[in-house]
Amino acid sequence: MKEDEILSHFRETNALLEGHFLLSSGLHSDRYLQCAKVLMYPDRAAALCRALADKVSGTIGENAVDIVVAPAMGGIIVGYELARQLDVPGIFTERENGEFTLRRGFEIKPGARVIMSEDIVTTGKSSRECIAAIRAAGGEVVGATCLIDRSNGSADVGVPLISLLQMEVKTYEPDKLPPNLAATPAVKPGSRNLK
Repeated sequence: MKEDEILSHFRETNALLEGHFLLSSGLHSDRYLQCAKVLMYPDRAAALCRALADKVSGTIGENAVDIVVAPAMGGIIVGYELARQLDVPGIFTERENGEFTLRRGFEIKPGARVIMSEDIVTTGKSSRECIAAIRAAGGEVVGATCLIDRSNGSADVGVPLISLLQMEVKTYEPDKLPPNLAATPAVKPGSRNLK
């Protein structure tokens, strides 16, 4: 799947937003990719995750994954659909006392080859936290995936990161906002720290 086709899914569903956004990382941005608006359409989710599954198989190898694990909330749909496309089970981690953990009776068999799957990666913080939870549960993380890598390849998640698309989306520290963002209230569209 080519870049323009990937972005057309976001544009056609009004998932590529412009404004002032407070990201889960604590950084600010003038653009936001709302994957949930794309993933609400099963045909689009299937097409995007099929392309991502093909990249996983081409990078890591056929049948090199035993299970897909995604962090809640944003990664759940991508993780599920990627697992379906790879024909392996898919589970997710949730925050408990501020840290990702497996709940709901989910387990990872010791030594299982795991792909961690996200929707968007900006700094890689959620990915690294999810990977730590996978390792604590006994999984061997063979790679990480995301639909969109907003860091344009600079985020370090500690394992190879396979993305459907890398983008350069500028982010700003809260005390270094450009004037146009400083003059506009920030919207927090992500799910981290929801009560």
